[in-house]
Amino acid sequence: MKTPPDTAFVKTHGLTKIFKDFWLRPRVVALEDLDLEIRPAEVHGLLGSNGAGKSTTIKLILGLLFPTSGEVTVFGKAPGDVETKNRIGYLPEESYLYGFLDAEEILDYYGRLFNLPAPTRKRRIAELLDMVGLQGMRRRPLAEYSKGMQRRIGIAQALINNPDLLILDEPTTGLDPIGTREVKDLILRLRKEGKSVLLSSHRLADVEDVCDRITVLYGGRKQAEGSMDELLSSPSSTIIETDRLDAATIESISKLLEKAGGLSIRKTESPRQSLEDFFLGLVEKADREGAETSGATGGAGVAEFLAQKDPAPDTEPGSETGEDKASTAEEDAD
Repeated sequence: MKTPPDTAFVKTHGLTKIFKDFWLRPRVVALEDLDLEIRPAEVHGLLGSNGAGKSTTIKLILGLLFPTSGEVTVFGKAPGDVETKNRIGYLPEESYLYGFLDAEEILDYYGRLFNLPAPTRKRRIAELLDMVGLQGMRRRPLAEYSKGMQRRIGIAQALINNPDLLILDEPTTGLDPIGTREVKDLILRLRKEGKSVLLSSHRLADVEDVCDRITVLYGGRKQAEGSMDELLSSPSSTIIETDRLDAATIESISKLLEKAGGLSIRKTESPRQSLEDFFLGLVEKADREGAETSGATGGAGVAEFLAQKDPAPDTEPGSETGEDKASTAEEDAD
């Protein structure tokens, strides 16, 4: 059963986690009295320095840790509920992948964990590999992948079950600027499709680019929470952008401001593009001119199955189609 649209996907109240020593004495207060809410179709950033409590929060949401006090619900249920697991995708900070498997095999393995039928697994694997730019390296063992390529396949495995809630822990670590931009674009497209994303990252620029709201942790406690505009807007100044002005026009504006209330122009400058945009522009130009690369390529947008609002199941629960049985027979023959 889907969560009603007005219900938070994740909600915590007074969530506290204290790690104790062998004699059950409090040793580390990892998280204290956290109130957190992740809404439908929202990208929520979780920020904090090392040891701030971000990973502990994620593990409590996933049911990997039990709270010392307080409560946490996921889709209105306890984190340990099996039904909630099918609706969550998780990319840990370190992707622990079997190096002897190739890209198709590792995604098929995760698809089997979610009991996806063989035809569904085959279709989703092809779409995901195309999405993360690894279609040309699908037969290479993961042990031969660079760290950035392993992050790409890690993102693909987190999406194999078409989750409603995607939890990403440092998703752009090891990725080049192309991969970083694609991950951010993917997050925004998933939000547009009604999915929620919890993003934990040390890259503040990435968080600022995609998040609707952020929660800042320090010392296990929430220090701030709100939208980007609420937290970052400066009420003491105003920016006006226009076409390039000559010196005489700037001088006229300066006199007008001084006459209006003793104000002055603090700074004049020409806008410039970001280094990320400049680099990506060069890469796109080289790609159009036919330059070749032996590494990961640009992805092909969001996988089709992720963009379906209410995808029809390939089979009824517990049943197999003829195609599914034929595929299973082929696997057994192999």
